Amino acid sequence: MTAHVIVTDEAATRVIRLRRPEKKNAITQEMFRAISDAIDKAQNNPKIRCLIITGGSGVFTAGNDIEDLLAQGTSTGETPPASDLVKFLYSLAHNVKPIIAAVDGVAMGIGTTMLFHCDYVLASKTALFSTPFSNFGLVPEGASSLLMPRMMGHQRAFAMLVMGRTMSADDARVAGFVNTVVAPGHAEVEAHKVAREICALPAEAVAISRRLIRLPPEDVTRRIEQENHLFSERMRSEEAVEAFKAFMARPKD
Repeated sequence: MTAHVIVTDEAATRVIRLRRPEKKNAITQEMFRAISDAIDKAQNNPKIRCLIITGGSGVFTAGNDIEDLLAQGTSTGETPPASDLVKFLYSLAHNVKPIIAAVDGVAMGIGTTMLFHCDYVLASKTALFSTPFSNFGLVPEGASSLLMPRMMGHQRAFAMLVMGRTMSADDARVAGFVNTVVAPGHAEVEAHKVAREICALPAEAVAISRRLIRLPPEDVTRRIEQENHLFSERMRSEEAVEAFKAFMARPKD
């Protein structure tokens, strides 16, 4: 476990908190590994009925840690690296417990795409969702090219995944991937209320019903593999190299 991921079991709910505020909760490979481990270990634990993923008040996550991402991108060869990010995505795809996301502030890249694996999403009025893959010469990840159009339609998915447009909390609710918009600083508190509601329901009925309304995990992991291969290729492309050079050279806040 890492100090940047805090995992606590509160009643029947496992809470996974991102705690790297100095980097806007940008997720490192070590953090992906810790989150994945927390999800995996909940699968066969009957005491855990529900999971909450949160970044705390003010920021959800700025997405992949850029230095970690660039280190992964330097890998050579035709086979994409089996990164901890991919392991995390597989954990989400195969997870059988309801997952609630509590989003307060920015949710960039994987911070947005992971939400399409969640079952209930709460967002504060200040939440902003962004997937600027094309801006960096990259392609979608996290099976988002499959899940986003399915949930909110081709046009909205194109605007986010290809054009890199940002979406507000209210627009995300209209689009269908946010359930409830709450006051700033209240997302996690409200997420616990939703968790208690889910945990009060019959466990087997919830599990079976959840499985029926979701795509088969095999479909999701197949798309994750396809995206990962293309993503790895694009990381070595001239467009991506130039985009990351410009990003790293920008004035720091």
